[in-house]
Amino acid sequence: MVNYLIVLFAITLVYFASAERLIIYSRLIGLQGLLLCGIALIELKEVSTVNLIFIASESLVFKALLIPYLLVRIINRSGVSKVHHQAMPGFYLLILSIFALLISVVLANSLINPFINTIYMAIALFTLFTGLLLIVTHRLIISHLIGFLIIENAIFMFSLAVGNKMPMLINIGILLDIFAGVLILGFFGLRLKPHTNELTTLKD
Repeated sequence: MVNYLIVLFAITLVYFASAERLIIYSRLIGLQGLLLCGIALIELKEVSTVNLIFIASESLVFKALLIPYLLVRIINRSGVSKVHHQAMPGFYLLILSIFALLISVVLANSLINPFINTIYMAIALFTLFTGLLLIVTHRLIISHLIGFLIIENAIFMFSLAVGNKMPMLINIGILLDIFAGVLILGFFGLRLKPHTNELTTLKD
């Protein structure tokens, strides 16, 4: 079951490359939150009940519900619904995304040891590269915010890759995730004015 969830998570990352509407980005972020919740519930069997409830609540409430809701508000506030016309075409971004997946698999296999889950490490690296690609190849501030949120999901995956038997590491990763998400969405996203959505227009 968990393998299907991981495959679906990887598919959402690839879909980021071809999506052209910002509302789809927000829905993909919410879907990733649901998938991370399911993966955490299935995989973290040795974690205490309190920690498991905390992890599941964070991934379900914060990632799957709160963040997509805030993203929709920011999109409506900015008045921009589509990816910037000067962003890299989806075809080339899709090729880069697949190339990033191959690099992630190679890097994860080079880090094989008893303390690292290779599959989670590969997906975590792919998630990280996807977020970076979204930031580098787009000019919209909202696209950059979503790229950072994807990188936060990579942090969650990294904690699963190396922290299955270290719940404190997972909790630290989740707290960092919450702090960064609130900071990014609250400080930057809610400061956007209508129809001012390029990086050069974010001023006091």
